[in-house]
Amino acid sequence: MTKGVKRNYESLPVSEDDAAFVRGFVIHEDSGIIAFNKPSGLPVQTRNIEDRTLDRLMAAFARSNGKRPRLVHRLDAPTSGVIVAAKTQPAAAALSQSFADRLVDKTYLALVTGSPLQEGETEFSMPLTRHIARPGLELMRAARPGDQGSQSAVTRWRVLASNGQTHLLSVEPQTGRMHQIRVHLSIEGRPILGDPYYGGASTLKGLPVPRLMLHALQLEIPHPTAGGRFVINAPPPADFLAVLSAAGLEMPADLASGTR
Repeated sequence: MTKGVKRNYESLPVSEDDAAFVRGFVIHEDSGIIAFNKPSGLPVQTRNIEDRTLDRLMAAFARSNGKRPRLVHRLDAPTSGVIVAAKTQPAAAALSQSFADRLVDKTYLALVTGSPLQEGETEFSMPLTRHIARPGLELMRAARPGDQGSQSAVTRWRVLASNGQTHLLSVEPQTGRMHQIRVHLSIEGRPILGDPYYGGASTLKGLPVPRLMLHALQLEIPHPTAGGRFVINAPPPADFLAVLSAAGLEMPADLASGTR
């Protein structure tokens, strides 16, 4: 994004309805950070500066000098859950460095289908590369020998609940590649329900799956102003819990409340 585009973007007004909309997702705020439980379907950023995105809605939290909180990481539009913005430039720099140095621990919930999984923790390592699936649609796939732009990618998961065919997983990406969790689980033969790009089923027991069943449950980060490590939890939303219930599975009580 060029500086000119950024200035135009930040000058766009936010309606009272949009301001109330985004404020409803705040789950934590202090002098350094503001955290949201982003709903599925809300993009973080797009190429069109007039789109309703979380980044644009940061204007609802602008200070009197016009400075807005700055998002320091991303979630896919269909993924719900915790996402953090920095309230000052020093906080943004510190958080961005923490993400770059892999000092941030991320935990997701994923509802997948496939054969039963082994007990305990699975670590899946598979380099990934971007590819153009069709004009305007960039996805990820397993890297092949000689691929340029191949990136290492490691994901860990464990089973929280299962009915033998549908499984609720706790997933911890060890690297931060685009669509990493989605493509790794698909390669392993356990695509996420509601994922149209990586083989996820669109129905469950004859009923439509309304969204990608991937939720960012928790971030553990070095706090950029208070020091020490700080945990932010985002309880799973009602639409996620409804599909889980339709699968005949229950959320562990501590996770349902957003605590561990």
